[in-house]
Amino acid sequence: MTDPREEFLAGERPDDVALFLADSYVSDDRLAEFGEPVDDGVLIVVDGERGRNAFQAATGMEAMQFAKSAMDLEGIIDADLTGGTCPETPGDGDHEVQFIFAFAEEQNEDVGGIYAEGDVIHAYAQCTCGTAYSDRWNPADA
Repeated sequence: MTDPREEFLAGERPDDVALFLADSYVSDDRLAEFGEPVDDGVLIVVDGERGRNAFQAATGMEAMQFAKSAMDLEGIIDADLTGGTCPETPGDGDHEVQFIFAFAEEQNEDVGGIYAEGDVIHAYAQCTCGTAYSDRWNPADA
């Protein structure tokens, strides 16, 4: 694989982070220079430090603080990191993902559970309603 997005989604880039920024949230055409234009936004895969800085610049929030707040509520984040389903009102048209922050963690059999099964993608989303939620999965299951 040579596509950063595909490599990330396969769990092969544990030192990188992925950011999805919806067009409705950020309207800066320059973002496409740094990532891949996708339906309704842009997806950026960069090294962890640059990614966390870019996340903070785009959202005004510190990435790991956001992740910590979002992990308290589980929802569904699309495996391609370009959308999700808000757990507050699933299926309601007023609930769209504004942004997603994600990272990959390598397999860790000592931890057990999903971590013993393979690499794990951790994803955290912010909905237009203000709800922050999380999801995680093994890339092989996506």
